[in-house]
Amino acid sequence: MIHNSTIDTQLNHKSIRKFKDITLNHEQLETLYTVFSRTATSMFMQNASLLHITDEAKKQKIQELCGQKYVGAEGDLFIFIVDLYRNQQIRKQLNKDDGRVHTTDIFFQAMEDTLLAFQNVANAVESMDLGYVPLGTINDHPLQMLKTLDLPKLTFPVLGMQVGVPDQEPQLKPRLPLKFICFEDSYPKDSDVKDLKDYDQVVTTYYDLRDSNRRIDSFTKQITGAKLNNHETDRDQLVKELHQQELCLD
Repeated sequence: MIHNSTIDTQLNHKSIRKFKDITLNHEQLETLYTVFSRTATSMFMQNASLLHITDEAKKQKIQELCGQKYVGAEGDLFIFIVDLYRNQQIRKQLNKDDGRVHTTDIFFQAMEDTLLAFQNVANAVESMDLGYVPLGTINDHPLQMLKTLDLPKLTFPVLGMQVGVPDQEPQLKPRLPLKFICFEDSYPKDSDVKDLKDYDQVVTTYYDLRDSNRRIDSFTKQITGAKLNNHETDRDQLVKELHQQELCLD
């Protein structure tokens, strides 16, 4: 296997949930903004935007909606946004109709732009000896989050990212062995859950020995647990909220 500074950083990624009380300086922010802007983009539409949240009241509200104390606390909070509003306004001001900006196809392209930008920024963050944690919880209460961020139609928050100087050193979380996730030419449809026995034991050992939030758990236990069991959440309204934002209408 090839090793270099970039690959080794990626292979040693750990989500950081505790940061020192230090915010990013101008040079660091400008670097992350520029990395964001240089991400690959579908059809050169550049359908992504980045919000840096500095308003204390807004950070507090976002923290409440996410239900995680580290969100908006120490470090810096960013929100990665699908943005079709900008291009709609360009078309409008140049006397063109909305065209395809309301379609699911264009939304997916914008989603791809936004997720690629997220990972690009994440790699840059860790290359500067900073840490981050992805915040999928910004979609736990989509309607309230849209109101809090005061976003226009044709935009939607996809992921948040809390960034800062790490104040913890968590253990490396074990991932599925490559044979279960990487395939040649065709997808295997005859997998047996019994084959995950060894990996389950690795995960159980990880949870038992890690420094914080120890518990008895395994991978298959998580997959068969409450997260994927039938229950209603505000996230079930995501499609409705996308439509209210005039996204994915066709």
